[in-house]
Amino acid sequence: MASANTSWSEENFSCSICLDVFSSPVSTPCGHNFCRTCITKFWDGQVWYKCPVCNELFQSRPYPRVNTLLSELVDQFKTSVRVEEQPCAEPGEVPCDVCTGTQLKAVKSCLECLTSYCQTHLEPHQRVPGLKRHQLVEPMDRLEDRLCKKHNQLLELFCKIDQVCVCQFCTETDHKSHPVVPLKEEYEVKKAKMRKIEAEVQQMIQKRQKNIQEIKNTVKRSKAEAEREIADGVQVITALMCCIEKCQDDLNQMVKERLKSTEKQAEDLIKELEQEIEDLTNRSSEVKQLSHTKDHLHFLQAFRVPSRDWTTVEVHPPSYVGTLRRSLDQLEETLNMEMKKLRDAELKRVQQYEVDVTLDPDTAQPRLILSEDGKQVHDGDEEKELPDNPKRFTKYLFVLTRQSFSSGRFYFEVQVKDKTAWYIGVARESIDRNCEIIETPETGYWTLCYDEGGLVFKDNPAVSLPLRAELQKVGVFVDYDEGLVSFYDVEARVHLFSASGCTFN
Repeated sequence: MASANTSWSEENFSCSICLDVFSSPVSTPCGHNFCRTCITKFWDGQVWYKCPVCNELFQSRPYPRVNTLLSELVDQFKTSVRVEEQPCAEPGEVPCDVCTGTQLKAVKSCLECLTSYCQTHLEPHQRVPGLKRHQLVEPMDRLEDRLCKKHNQLLELFCKIDQVCVCQFCTETDHKSHPVVPLKEEYEVKKAKMRKIEAEVQQMIQKRQKNIQEIKNTVKRSKAEAEREIADGVQVITALMCCIEKCQDDLNQMVKERLKSTEKQAEDLIKELEQEIEDLTNRSSEVKQLSHTKDHLHFLQAFRVPSRDWTTVEVHPPSYVGTLRRSLDQLEETLNMEMKKLRDAELKRVQQYEVDVTLDPDTAQPRLILSEDGKQVHDGDEEKELPDNPKRFTKYLFVLTRQSFSSGRFYFEVQVKDKTAWYIGVARESIDRNCEIIETPETGYWTLCYDEGGLVFKDNPAVSLPLRAELQKVGVFVDYDEGLVSFYDVEARVHLFSASGCTFN
């Protein structure tokens, strides 16, 4: 078979009438070639028939003959041109299964032939009547996966029961009586569901992004709190160190001043004694000379006896009794002032987590009377007739708040002034409300108790706490994540007790 020279250009295969590539090329008796349509139209309506190229006249209208060789060359040229214009298959694109050598990009896949075609090799499916009936789809890779492994038939149905793709034969065997639908129908259903899932996934992503931001903000706040705590600690400890150093300096100064006073007194006495010794030495010489005189008057006038009695003169060492104690008392007073500042700061810090809580009448023991706003409660001495409620306490005079917490930090205050007995604290929601139990952390209670026995934290054993004055208001702070419960005397601004390592969940 003849083959077209790929170096030829379009001019070698162009009709001289339409100037386009030959379409059904024919030859005239003079040997020139034209499109059948072009030369036919050129001769229509003319009296004289001549060749458009060489102007040779023909006595009668010639009958153009098909140029078989040229037709084949033109077809090959068109094919080569189409191939050159088509793109090659890039990575990730479906290649033509028919191309040899360089594979062109497929433009369609045939579900009947299970083959993907480029534009050139797709031409028979667009021309041959039998192939025109084949189902063409967008290019798909691995078409063999679209065949049923058992029946070697196209998977074109979807089983609603088993949620698998099946062929027509499957509906008559393994999936008989199962509801099946065309793949396209199930595709639309799944696609709609996919859009819904995609929206939900986006919401989940946004929620998790929000969680990440919250965690970052928490870390940022924690870092700021840590830096503030360190700065406060350094400030307080530095102040205490300065106070201790000052106390030490004052003590040293006081002792040194007393020692200096004693030394000055001793030095003055020594000087006086030394002067008197010098006087006595001189006097001794005078006495010796006087002892030889016979002049009674001169002897009596010159004779003197030392008049000062040095037997009672002494230097008393300074007493340092109480000096160190007084310095430490002053230091203790300073420490107490600093501790008061710390307690004030600590209470202010936990009070920023204050929450508004109200008492839940559904949990109140029948003897308890609650105010309408749920802010006050007292013992009514007699049990009321109330409907059964699994949330209600029946054994102990307890009541819970409506609000509950499962994370973070919270703080609330309770007025206890003039009360003779009370329990205050937090409890797990799952506590037993109908049995007599010991209220300890092991049973789900973290409570401070006050009665004639004093102030105690209920544990096993109970922890007795000092009480400087009558409590008027109790503050309760909980750090859920850290497992911490702390109690405060709000009016005195004193920390009463903290339970750590608590498990609330």
